[in-house]
Amino acid sequence: MTCDDVRAALSARLDGEDPGAPPATLDAHTDSCPGCRGWLTRAEQVTRLVRVQPVAVPDLTAGVLAAVAAEAAAARAAATAAVRARRQVLRVAVAVAAAAQLAVALPILLAGLGMGVDPHVSREMASFDVALAVGFALAAYRPERAQAFVPVAFVLAVCLAGTSAVDIANSTTALVHEIGHLAAVVQAGLLWALGRVTRQLDRPLSTPAVAAHG
Repeated sequence: MTCDDVRAALSARLDGEDPGAPPATLDAHTDSCPGCRGWLTRAEQVTRLVRVQPVAVPDLTAGVLAAVAAEAAAARAAATAAVRARRQVLRVAVAVAAAAQLAVALPILLAGLGMGVDPHVSREMASFDVALAVGFALAAYRPERAQAFVPVAFVLAVCLAGTSAVDIANSTTALVHEIGHLAAVVQAGLLWALGRVTRQLDRPLSTPAVAAHG
């Protein structure tokens, strides 16, 4: 084999192709031929440099961070929308409670309908109910003020429940006559829930952890 034949075979072997000659023959030739041995050394260096060329890897950091931020923002928006929906339901419930209380108290206060034995006491109680109903209506209209009415509503509910329990135990009134006082307990609960939900909207909502992207 001539040097050209050997170099062509060596080149094919470097490329992973069939050299067309026994490896022992090629190795024996390069061992005895300084020119082919030098050529093989340079060819191996060139092949190695070509194979270890750095591969350009795109920087995906900005895209990944943007996707994570968008996912977190969407989660926060969904959580805020859910809280706003609950607050709207509570506002309607508090407003309905206020309207019902006004519907009961105003006829007594203005027309004297449904008065008890003592008309003066009945009007005083109706005046108190009207004032309380206005407070509930204001809380429904401006829910950020609901928390201020919660202590008043709970004190009223506790007092009514306590006095009703004592009167029922002493047989001075019937249970059926005191069922209406449960409305005060329900109103206090609605007012507390409305204030709590409104506070949630006033501070940043926590969002579920976003899974890391590999």
